[in-house]
Formats: sequence, structure tokens, C-alpha cells
Amino acid sequence: MKKVFSWIKEILFLVVVIAVVLNLISYLKRPDIKSPILPQFELISIDKKTINSDDFKGEPLIIHFWATWCPACKLEAPNIQSLSKKANVITVAVNSGTNEELKTFLKKREFDFVVFNDLHGEFASKFQVSSFPTTFIYDKSGKISSIEVGYTSTLGLKIRYFIADR
Repeated sequence: MKKVFSWIKEILFLVVVIAVVLNLISYLKRPDIKSPILPQFELISIDKKTINSDDFKGEPLIIHFWATWCPACKLEAPNIQSLSKKANVITVAVNSGTNEELKTFLKKREFDFVVFNDLHGEFASKFQVSSFPTTFIYDKSGKISSIEVGYTSTLGLKIRYFIADR
């Protein structure tokens, strides 16, 4: 029985260390944003839907930058899918191929969240994004509530969105 408690203690210690390291990496890779205000934009999704930043006035918004070649993005995609059913979520696929390749990627994984193709990373550079995934959460007033770099759980995303919606 003593060995079981020893293993549990070691596992818990390892989990805490990993969490601290991941948060430190997220902090260090965080984009250096010049203004906390949601910039004006107009994007056309891979399904030809136009979305404008003004569409979200008075509402919280998640802008999620990801890539098809990013392992952490693939792990996080189900979390984004879940959240997109209940929240304002815009996803931006960066350097991830053509619209048709993105549609195939989404269909294969049964995702239907809104995707904008940032074929050459131009939109991502406006947000100073250099690591993937990177998620911006804006509050109702259009100010940044949080920025997450790296994998974030569904619960973590929901909590941050809830805080932005208050």
C-alpha cells in the first residue's frame, strides 16, 4: 500500500511540474500585442462566408490560430469544436494548404467550426502569432481577456470564455 501512495505522489508531482512548465512556455511565447483592442477585420471562410469584426460587438469572441501540421493543434481541435457550438469562435488555419485541403482535413475529423485560410500567415502576423495553437479571447467590450499559447483543455477554454462574457 505504501508503494501505491508513493507512485501517486510521484505522478501528482510530475503533473504539477508539467503544468508549470507548459504555463511558463505559454507565457514566454505569448504574442507581444500592441493594442488590447480587437482589430478591425473582414475574413472570408473556406465556405465563402464573410465575417467582420463588427459582427461581434457587445459579445465575447475567440480567435483561434492553428495549423494542420501542428500536433498540439490536432489534439486541441475537438476542444475548439465543442466550444464552437456554444460560443463565438473564429478559427484561422495558418500555412495549412488550400481551401479544399482544409475542407478534407475537417471532414475527415468531423469538424464543422468556421475556418479562415491564412495561406501565407499574413493575418496571423497582424496578431504577432508565431506559435501554434494560439488562442485570443476578447471580452464583450472588444478587449483581450486572455491569450493562450499551446494546448488548452475544453474546460480551460470555457472558463476563459465565461470570464470574458461577464
